[in-house]
Amino acid sequence: RIMFPFIAELSEFKVARNIVLNEVRRETSLNRIVPKDIKIGAMLETPSLAFSSDEFFELSDFISIGGNDLKQFFFAADRDNELVRKRYDCLDLSYLNFLSQIICRAKSFHTPISFCGEDAGKPVDALALLAIGFNSLSMRASSIGRIRLLVRHISMIKIKKLIEKARSNGSNSVREDLTNYLVEIKAPYF
Repeated sequence: RIMFPFIAELSEFKVARNIVLNEVRRETSLNRIVPKDIKIGAMLETPSLAFSSDEFFELSDFISIGGNDLKQFFFAADRDNELVRKRYDCLDLSYLNFLSQIICRAKSFHTPISFCGEDAGKPVDALALLAIGFNSLSMRASSIGRIRLLVRHISMIKIKKLIEKARSNGSNSVREDLTNYLVEIKAPYF
């Protein structure tokens, strides 16, 4: 598996992908051993790539959402600047809607999609990411156990309903609703 970071447009991905494929062909022609199956994908970290043509989603063997950078660019707020860092939130409904659109496009082409970033290791955020359609989350090893236990003890249907209710109510964020639900059910590791 080869994943290219910070691809901003289809042409960049095609150039990088072709370099790999040409090298595989060259190595094969020299009778060198090459992997039987190489998966080539991209880390989607720029909003521009999310709006790329269908060809990007067709050519990608997999996509990983680079949540830290994508969120920073989506909200136009530097995550390292404490004065504006709180401006953006993974549970902001406009951001969740944006991620949902990306997931739908990827799934329409049967392109596996995952989420990688700090938010995947945060209990409330991880639940929302799973509820909107991510099947794979990449997080720090220290977060895996508590997120796995939490997911096993909650109703994903309830999480989805809370997100839909917040959307229909015109809320900006679903954070408070999800947090209250986890407190109410005395969720583990929360």
